[in-house]
Amino acid sequence: MKLIEKHRSFKGYQEVYSHQSKITKCDMQFALYTPDNCIDVPVLYFLSGITCTEQNFIQKSGFQEFASKNQIAVIVPDTSPRGENIPDDEDYKLGCGAGFYLNATQEPWSQNYHMYDYITKELPDIIGNNYKFSNSKVGIFGHSMGGGGAIQCALKNDLYKTVSAFSPICSLHKSSFAKDMFANYLDNNQEELNLYDPIMLVRQSKKKFTNIKIDVGLDDEFLKELYLDDFEEACNSVNQKLSLNKHQGYDHGYYFIHSFIEQHIKYHASSLKNI
Repeated sequence: MKLIEKHRSFKGYQEVYSHQSKITKCDMQFALYTPDNCIDVPVLYFLSGITCTEQNFIQKSGFQEFASKNQIAVIVPDTSPRGENIPDDEDYKLGCGAGFYLNATQEPWSQNYHMYDYITKELPDIIGNNYKFSNSKVGIFGHSMGGGGAIQCALKNDLYKTVSAFSPICSLHKSSFAKDMFANYLDNNQEELNLYDPIMLVRQSKKKFTNIKIDVGLDDEFLKELYLDDFEEACNSVNQKLSLNKHQGYDHGYYFIHSFIEQHIKYHASSLKNI
């Protein structure tokens, strides 16, 4: 790993690393916040939304204060492969910045766009091999595309013990955000998409969480594209507890995340420490 930047922040350090990924076949960056007392601390992964890099969350959310107070390490990967030879598109909902945390099956995307395997396999291995954080107290959360990504990753992997999301895209089948991705990455294959769709997965998964925490703003300009009511219905149908918190006046952006990030950090930290 190559250290790109390091900054003192509260009682810990905010760092950004670069490394060569075997999964995406390119250099990848991820951010890491480490509290000073970091031996056997819980670990929390944050998955960002469309167009974001690891920088958006670490600069805009203000999470470092609460990660420091709650003694939890926070890892923030990029949202897609990047580089000169990486396929891209002018549409912001496709290509760089829009990896959708899945494994593309269609050329040319299938050469590099394997973000699901990167997030759930390669990156945890890197963290486990280089740090002495807890291997069992691990949670995941995210925003928008990353919120849906966090839910689908959590439902399919025993690694994650807690999950929450800000304004997650819960239906990859219905949301217009996923239309171009579905056609290009997966060739409109319904069975492939079901492997990553939060609503389909919560209905089928044998894994149950004590709670799934979701916050959304009622002035979110993309509220209808998130299909949160459908997700709530799916959770109710299989007795998966869901805390869906709707907030008047808040939109889809980082001012909303900044307003409620403390609650999410505390939620994960308290739950993980009791494992």
